[in-house]
Amino acid sequence: MKSRVFSAAILLLFVAAIVIFNDIFPLALNIAVAVVGVFAVVEIVKALGLAKKIVLLTPSLVFAAVLPFLPDGLWHQAANYVYTVVIFSSLILYHDSVTFREAGVIYSMTLLIPSALETLISIRACGGRHGMFYVIISVFAAWTADAGAFAAGSLWGKHKLCPSISPKKTVEGLVGGFVLNVAAMLAFGVVFQQVMYGGQVPVNYLTLALIGLVGAGLSVVGDLSFSLIKRSCHIKDFGDILPGHGGIMDRFDSVIFVSPFVLFLVQIMPIVPPYM
Repeated sequence: MKSRVFSAAILLLFVAAIVIFNDIFPLALNIAVAVVGVFAVVEIVKALGLAKKIVLLTPSLVFAAVLPFLPDGLWHQAANYVYTVVIFSSLILYHDSVTFREAGVIYSMTLLIPSALETLISIRACGGRHGMFYVIISVFAAWTADAGAFAAGSLWGKHKLCPSISPKKTVEGLVGGFVLNVAAMLAFGVVFQQVMYGGQVPVNYLTLALIGLVGAGLSVVGDLSFSLIKRSCHIKDFGDILPGHGGIMDRFDSVIFVSPFVLFLVQIMPIVPPYM
């Protein structure tokens, strides 16, 4: 438990540093997303036993590292296209040593993970001058749901949720994740509105409640999806870089599913009006 708390504190300090330095060094978020994306791709490729496929791994790492620094739109489409051409060209050139399954797995995971994480940068842009508040909401909508599920499951968990995929997950934990996440998102809104701006900036609490509610559900989907991958690979964690938590993927698997939803929702229902 001590190692889990220590790792959580390190992650919180990491996020805090990005928030604090956002005004003077906005690329901090881009760099953080790139680092997490690269580590995540490495971890999942190693877990799948494909780390020796250098002709596939190298362009995947380059794609993960470069994507967060490209403007949205045409540049992203170009990056996706170039990466696709490179991967399938590698498959053709090295078909004797690389299978379609191997290329397909690395290709799909590399498109999914960095692209999903990169939405955090787009979320910041949607928030305008309050963009980092949006980013905080996105990340903690995933992490808080995980924490709530862990705490409630540990205290009251009796009924297994998906025992064949994740034996420790319980229905009680699922409910706890929903309750704590909605409460936390509303609390973030109160702190932002009343403490930071003295009630002068309006906040859409319906949007925050929806992020908490849907985010908790998507957090479980992300967690179970990557638990299924771990189970099929016969591994406990994707890595050990974060003691008590496992690898980068063990901490960001839910963010991968939650942040794209937040990006979609805040474009329809902004948390803070665009003119504020």
